[in-house]
Amino acid sequence: MNVDFATILVALTAISGAITLSDSVFLSKKRKIKLALSGPKSASEDRDQAQKAPIIVEYARSFFPIFLIVLLLRSFLVEPFRIPSASMMPTLLIGDFILVNKYSYGIRLPVLNTKIMNISSPKRGDVVVFRYPEDPTTPYIKRVVGLPGDHIAYNDRMLFINDQPMLQKEIRTYAGVGAGIMMTGALMRGEQLDEVAHTILVMPEYPSLDVEAVVPEGQYFVLGDNRDNSKDSRYWGMVPDENLIGKAFLIWMNWDSKNGGIDWRRIGDKIY
Repeated sequence: MNVDFATILVALTAISGAITLSDSVFLSKKRKIKLALSGPKSASEDRDQAQKAPIIVEYARSFFPIFLIVLLLRSFLVEPFRIPSASMMPTLLIGDFILVNKYSYGIRLPVLNTKIMNISSPKRGDVVVFRYPEDPTTPYIKRVVGLPGDHIAYNDRMLFINDQPMLQKEIRTYAGVGAGIMMTGALMRGEQLDEVAHTILVMPEYPSLDVEAVVPEGQYFVLGDNRDNSKDSRYWGMVPDENLIGKAFLIWMNWDSKNGGIDWRRIGDKIY
């Protein structure tokens, strides 16, 4: 089950904010009147009780600024995600916790996901998080390879963009660890996408899923770096601009219980 944290956070912020505002405008005045009517000779306990806000108001006052700050940060600046699959190996490993720049491709309203300010568009080679077109409640992460208007062909594990091959360089045989050990034996290759140099995994013994397409306006063709173990645009098509969440830029932690827990070497790695 996918939990819509954005909707929950908006609801918590709205409820706690409404309670705090209601107390400031109405309830606190009633308490002051009650305190004034109690008289100077009232027992101190009664006076304290008259001044005290209800427990729900105390909680709302305490948590409203926290909810609001988290909502603003998560909606407009940075959002954390966890990598659950091997589709972006070797760039991203199972158990990586990443940060995503939310304003890279424009400022959008939370929950509604409506763009209110355009800042820039994805570049070829960007690693992007987006809402899966076939189930927008599920976030996906892939690499942008095709921009609007591009002619994309994927043939025998070679990527062609506008009839130009994206040359690959053999690096070594990959040795997986932990939850990614099943990729041991794959071939690691270097690939250049415009100015972005990155690595991919291929498994020559697998059949190559060959496709050819022209990227429509306002959409993007994406691939996983683990080319023979990734459900991407070759399977379900393009990513519309309105589905974009942001650009992945940093690994802030890696936790893989099958590899002994925290991998300290990955903390702080930039994502290319």
